Amino acid sequence: MAEVLDKPGELTRNQLQLKRLGSGSTNSRSSTDTRRYRTRARTSQVDESLFGSTKPKTSTDKRGPLASKARDKSQSDQEPETIQLITKDLIRSLRIPWRDPSGESVILSPTEFDRINAASRVLTKEESEALLQACQRKKDADIKAAEERKCQIFEADLSRKDKHALTELELEARDQAQQLVEQTNDLRMEQEEEIRKLNKLILGAHCQATRDAQIQEKKQIRAEMTEEEKRLDTMMEVRRRQDLETMEQIEELRKQQMISGMQQINEQIRQRLVEKHLQEEMKENEKQQFRENQERMNLEDLKALEKKREEQELLHEEVMRINAETVRAKEQIKEQEKLDEMRNVEYMRKKQAREAEYEEEQQRIKKEKELEIARLRAKQERAKDYQAEQDELRARRNQQIADREWRRKEREQAAKAAQEEAMLKAARLQQVHCKEHLLSMEAGREKAEFERVLKVQQEAMVKLMEEEEKQRQRALGHAEAIRQQVKERELSAVARRRDMFKEAQLRQRRLDEFKEKKLKELKDTGLCEKYCSQVERKARTCDQ
Repeated sequence: MAEVLDKPGELTRNQLQLKRLGSGSTNSRSSTDTRRYRTRARTSQVDESLFGSTKPKTSTDKRGPLASKARDKSQSDQEPETIQLITKDLIRSLRIPWRDPSGESVILSPTEFDRINAASRVLTKEESEALLQACQRKKDADIKAAEERKCQIFEADLSRKDKHALTELELEARDQAQQLVEQTNDLRMEQEEEIRKLNKLILGAHCQATRDAQIQEKKQIRAEMTEEEKRLDTMMEVRRRQDLETMEQIEELRKQQMISGMQQINEQIRQRLVEKHLQEEMKENEKQQFRENQERMNLEDLKALEKKREEQELLHEEVMRINAETVRAKEQIKEQEKLDEMRNVEYMRKKQAREAEYEEEQQRIKKEKELEIARLRAKQERAKDYQAEQDELRARRNQQIADREWRRKEREQAAKAAQEEAMLKAARLQQVHCKEHLLSMEAGREKAEFERVLKVQQEAMVKLMEEEEKQRQRALGHAEAIRQQVKERELSAVARRRDMFKEAQLRQRRLDEFKEKKLKELKDTGLCEKYCSQVERKARTCDQ
């Protein structure tokens, strides 16, 4: 629905928006319901040219403002275009104005519009890979061109240097470059397996020399420690003798102290014996006094026992009197219990008589009730017999009516079944005729199909044979190409082996020179000749 303005093929922003009105109206409901923004692309961008220029555009009409006003008036006199949008929920009519009401519409040229369309297209994986490969090829071509230019410049410099005499700076630069090349070659040679082994041997020789020096130093330290231990042993022996003398003096003093202590102990024992004798005399006096007190207490106890026995006799007499009174009271209670028992027996006898009379009365009432129930039951039986006869009569009549109705329905069903059987026979005959006709038609179609399939198979066989012949020819050509490639590879392998042999010889010569240089440097370090000869011998053994 894009409209053409003053220039053909140019679109305004409003017209671009009109293109999306249909889809926007259909998606408005879902967008308001979900309230979530769905990402179309994580790397999406918006072209800034769609928003127009920040500078206001001046009119390019050469006829001046009057001409532009006249043109606007003529456009306003024309009837504006009306378009009709039909969506799922409504139908709308939109009027497209001839002039932009906002004055901010953007006019895009066809080239710009095509560029935006091309930029907005999402590339597929294959297209992205193709684009990356193209960029890589371009980058490789640029690098190759740069290398070629560098080589040309280098060759030009060499030719210029050969033609002209070198200055001091150029000589110094050449020496530095040569030195850098030599250092690079030395570093490269250091990475060779043989040189690394030689470096290990040299390092081992240095380590061995250092270890021997350490062992010698340890021996010297051990001798010094032995001398020091001897000196300490002598000092300890002198100190031990001094300690022995001191201990003898202490032992003598201790003996004297023991003698004086024994004398003091004997004096204490004598004093203890005297004190013990005095204590025994005091204990004997105390025992005599205790015996006297005991005899006096025994007399007092005898008097108390006599008094207590008299009191017990009085108490016994009182108890006997109380027991006699208790016996008399018990006899009176027994007499009273006998009287109560006789009264209870009389009461029970009267009660049993009353219960017997009540039982006889109940038996009489029960018999009368049973007679009444039997009379009522006989009456009910007679009523039931009459009702049963009436029910049986009604049932017999109903059965007769039902039998007549059943026989009528049976006759109707038999007639209906006979009619349906006749209709089925007619339909079956019709089906048989139709089936025979269809079978004949199917046989004709199958025959035609068989002939068509046979023809197709024959054509396929011819094509297959032709294809097999082509494949055989291609296989022969492929085999010839493979044989040619094998020959070329054999020749190239021979050439590579020859080059590798020459390169190996050159490498071995360089390694030998570098080894000699390393051994010379080892000797120049001032290392013992023994270790240098060991390293040289091991290096030659490794080479063999």
